[in-house]
Parts: sequence; C-alpha cells; structure tokens
Amino acid sequence: MMNDNQKPIIIAIDGPAASGKGSLAKKLAKELNYDFLDTGALYRRVALNILDNGDDINDESIAVRASLDFNENLDVKTLEDERLRSDTIGSAASVVAQFGKVRQALIDFQRNFGAKASLGAVLDGRDIGTVICPNAQIKLFITATAEKRAKRRHKELQSRGINATYGDVLAEMQERDERDSVRLNPHLEPDHQVNIIDTSDMTPNEVMNVALDIINNRS
Repeated sequence: MMNDNQKPIIIAIDGPAASGKGSLAKKLAKELNYDFLDTGALYRRVALNILDNGDDINDESIAVRASLDFNENLDVKTLEDERLRSDTIGSAASVVAQFGKVRQALIDFQRNFGAKASLGAVLDGRDIGTVICPNAQIKLFITATAEKRAKRRHKELQSRGINATYGDVLAEMQERDERDSVRLNPHLEPDHQVNIIDTSDMTPNEVMNVALDIINNRS
C-alpha cells in the first residue's frame, strides 16, 4: 500500500485485553512490512520496573518517575521480556496507566515511533486512535465479549502451565475492563471514525482478512 505524500501510514489498533488486537497488529505489521509497537508493553515495562524495585504500584509519584526514566532510556528489545506477559504485570500496568502523568510521559515516544517509520507503523493499545495518533489514516477497534476473552486468556494460561480457574480469569478481566472503560469509551464515539471488529465468533484468519479489506479499501 502506497503512503500519502511519502508520510508513513499509521494503523492504530485499540481494544480491551485479550480481544486479539496484539496478534492482529503483529500479523498486519509483518504482512505490510511496517514497524510494530505494542504500546501496552510500555506500561507493562514501567509496572515491572516498579515491582522489581519493591515499590508501591499505586503510588503515582513513583510511577511517574519510573515512566520518565524509562522514556529517556528505552531499549525496545526490553519489551520482549516474557515476564511482561503475566496477568500480574498486566493488572499492574492497568493501574499505572490510570495516571495521566504516566501516559503523558510515554506519549512522545509512541508518536515519534510512528513518525520515524520508513513505510508505516502499526501501534496497538488502548488509546492509540484517540490520544496517541488521532490523525492515524486507519483506526481499528478490536473487541469481543468478556466471556470469550476470558476463555482465550484461560486457555493461554493453561498452555503456559499456569494454574488458574476460568471464573478467576473472568473476574479479573471484568475488573480490568472497568478500569480501562474511561480510556476505551471515546473510541466508540462517531467522530473518531473507528472500524469496529468483533472477534467473538471469528478465527484469527477471518479477523486478519477483515482488517486487510478495511486497509485496502480505505478512501
């Protein structure tokens, strides 16, 4: 896909936890030869740093200092740390992401990542299309019912040998949804012109095909 006026194409992918947005974003980036950034991993990295230091994840001043330091000394490769994938870190990241000053500290990096891409960039997270890249050429909102997302996460945890009940996973999913609702709701407002893909009853390949159709048929 050709870019407009030699500017990199930005694809913003938003959605709740376990909706499939991360898997889709990676596949799209590979298919289109675009750069990829899991912006949620930024918050997970900040949360992990706080916990590694034995600090309080609910202390906003600590979270802000950690994010400012992280923003200045970021090595993107650290976002591939497997520890970031745990539900414990995911929940902690959801806590620090509520702090406005933490989000502000990481905004510039996210915006610069897309602006510096050679062809284009795929960014996935929770406020990419509304806050980070409001002028992104393509915005996708990937969602699914809480029950479907909990079932997927439960299956993933079992495959990794982590003992967890479906009920516990669903309860934690609903708790995270409540925390994230303030950040996710604006995506559903008409002025953001978001393309909503409900993956509840779709296979990954079907989701990919729908996303590619949207991208290829964009005006």
